[in-house]
Amino acid sequence: MKLYYSPGACSLAPHIALREAERRFDLERVDLKTQRTASGADYKRINPKGYVPALQIDGELLTENAVILQYIADLAPDRRLAPPPGTIGRYHLAEWLNFIATELHKQFWPLFTPGTPHSVESKLRGKVGERLLYVQEVLGDRGFLLGETFSVADAYLFVMLQWGARWGIDLQLFPNLDDFEFRVAERPAVQVAMRAEGLSLRHDFKRSA
Repeated sequence: MKLYYSPGACSLAPHIALREAERRFDLERVDLKTQRTASGADYKRINPKGYVPALQIDGELLTENAVILQYIADLAPDRRLAPPPGTIGRYHLAEWLNFIATELHKQFWPLFTPGTPHSVESKLRGKVGERLLYVQEVLGDRGFLLGETFSVADAYLFVMLQWGARWGIDLQLFPNLDDFEFRVAERPAVQVAMRAEGLSLRHDFKRSA
C-alpha cells in the first residue's frame, strides 16, 4: 500500500489510521501547489482529483477520507477502529465521518484558499465553532465519538482540531474537545504519524492530567 499525503492535510487521518492498524505501507509526499510527488511523478496522472489522500492498493486507487478510513479499519478488525459491517454502530461511524467531512472539513477549505475575504473567513470560523459546540456536547459523556473506543472517526476529528488552532479557534472554549485532543495526541500511533510528517502538536501534550 502507498498513501499519498501532504503534511498536515486531511491525509493525516488515514496516516494515523494505518499506524493504528499496524499495517505496512509506503508514504509518498505530494506538493499540492505543483501537483508533483516526492519522486517527481505527476500527481494528476495518479489521482485526477488533484488532492489528498489517495491510497494505492494493488493497482487500485481509493480516494476520499470517509472511504479510505473505513477500508483501513476493515484491514485490521482486531484493532476495533470501526464497528463491524452491518451493525448499527457501523452506520453511526458513517454518520460521524460524513458530519466531519461536510460540516467541518468543507467549512475549513475556503480558509486555505488565498484571497478569501476576511468577512468570509470570520463567517466560516463561526460555522465551525457552532459545529464544534455540538461535538463538545456529545463528548460530555464519552471518551471518543463512538463511546470509549478510539475509531477512525476520531483520527479525522483530531486533524480538524489541528486546523482549528491554525485559524484561531481556541479549544479552551470547548473543554471536552480540548480533553479529547489530549487523549488522542497521547496515542503512540498519532505521535509517530505526526513526527513522520514533520508536524508539531498544537500544544504540549506532556502536561500533567
